[in-house]
Amino acid sequence: MDILQQLFGFQDLTGTFSVTDVVLGLTLSFVLTAMIGWVYQNTHRGVSYTQSYVHTLVMMGVIVSVVMLIIGSNIARAFALVGALSIIRFRNAVKETRDVGFIFFAMAIGMATGTRFYLLAVIAAVLISLMILIMNGFNWYARQATGQLVKIQVPNNAGFDTLFDSIMARYASASELISVDSVHSGMLTELIYTITLKKGAKTAEFLTEIKKLNGNNRVTLISGYNSTDL
Repeated sequence: MDILQQLFGFQDLTGTFSVTDVVLGLTLSFVLTAMIGWVYQNTHRGVSYTQSYVHTLVMMGVIVSVVMLIIGSNIARAFALVGALSIIRFRNAVKETRDVGFIFFAMAIGMATGTRFYLLAVIAAVLISLMILIMNGFNWYARQATGQLVKIQVPNNAGFDTLFDSIMARYASASELISVDSVHSGMLTELIYTITLKKGAKTAEFLTEIKKLNGNNRVTLISGYNSTDL
């Protein structure tokens, strides 16, 4: 190695950390972020779950660990890596705000293992995972009343401003008309209401009553719209 350095003038900086540091850091980051992936998988709700996202969490933790090993305590390397990574553009929008938290979780564990704070990484990963499992298991901060959307199609000549007011008052504790749109090439008008059905209200009866007033046109009830990707 010394001969090659004299001949070609290059310098290998790998010796700034030992093989043990590399193996331990990468292995620990993989194990901990794999645990994070398991927590995400078992606490995820809704229909937006993807296996590739969980794989990305694990990869991100390991890669961030490598990045932190490269940077070490060298500020110049840190700025160089920031500039190099700034060219990356992510085209996929994060579907759930909760997913962002898991991204930062995996990154933090990768940073801890890459900077050789091994005990901190283990304690943080275990405690934060337990916190997530507790919040999920006890269903903290869940709202009892679930918002719903009702899409109602009516003929263009129908006076829809107050047409469904009496039905909404009987079956819903709260309702609001939020959208009026022309559909089917202008042949029908589609109304969208946000509602909160009263406790004990029967959905089938509610939809039947609406169909009696809208000429038996299409009526769609969407539950959990604020937590589901449509």
